[in-house]
Amino acid sequence: MKRILSVQDISCVGKCSLTVALPIISAFGIEAGILPTATLSTHTAFKNFTFRDLTDDIEPICNHWLEQQIEFDAIYTGYLGSKRQIDLVLDIFKNFGEGKLKFVDPAMGDNGKLYVGFDVEFAHEMAKLCAAADIIVPNLTEACFMLDKPYISNGYDEEYIKDILISLTKLGCKKAVLTGVGFEDDKLGCYGYDSESGEFFYDYNEKKPQSFHGTGDIFASVCFSSLVNGKTLPEASAIAADFVCDSIDATINDEKPIWYGVHFEKVLASGKYL
Repeated sequence: MKRILSVQDISCVGKCSLTVALPIISAFGIEAGILPTATLSTHTAFKNFTFRDLTDDIEPICNHWLEQQIEFDAIYTGYLGSKRQIDLVLDIFKNFGEGKLKFVDPAMGDNGKLYVGFDVEFAHEMAKLCAAADIIVPNLTEACFMLDKPYISNGYDEEYIKDILISLTKLGCKKAVLTGVGFEDDKLGCYGYDSESGEFFYDYNEKKPQSFHGTGDIFASVCFSSLVNGKTLPEASAIAADFVCDSIDATINDEKPIWYGVHFEKVLASGKYL
């Protein structure tokens, strides 16, 4: 059985970050090692959430792993709360990631804005982490902030998306997938680029009437797990996009729909993607 490492925060309630990544990775038949970067009572869309920074714990944990000669087959990073954490993850890539898949979801913004607590300088630091990765899966907002390119919310064309993807791989990563891309009002999907082959790929679904917190984390977790299990990036991206759509449908169609996340558990339990 393959063992991976996921580095991101724990939002105790809210269906995002590690509370999404851990069950999905495990359900795909992969041993999930975790490195929490912070603990929150809920995700940040809730009011008055608690927050505990775990930066000071990261280095001692990694040193213990090195002492015990613990190895990982791949590394997946999500939400990181500070530039210091980015530096620590770069060290993790050096110590545990040589020759292994390094997958980065640069979770830091959406809809043209960075999340609270982040600024342009942080986005530039995140670009350094993406440069050290093999595959990155930003949304359009995150990509534009890392590249200092203008963000266009809609009405863009394929040349605009292709230019961003090529620029992302010029940071240093081999492959990039932009999530939340759509060229028609009723369609939304992901657009990817492999700099080694020069190939682009695009997969889309019917655009859903609602958007939910945590779907980016679900996409990244399913995509990463599918890659670890041997799927190609176009295959893994398509699987992840379908999984997210099914999770949204399961939530909207539930007798008691929730606002803070999606019912990805129902999709996992169906066995459709396993």
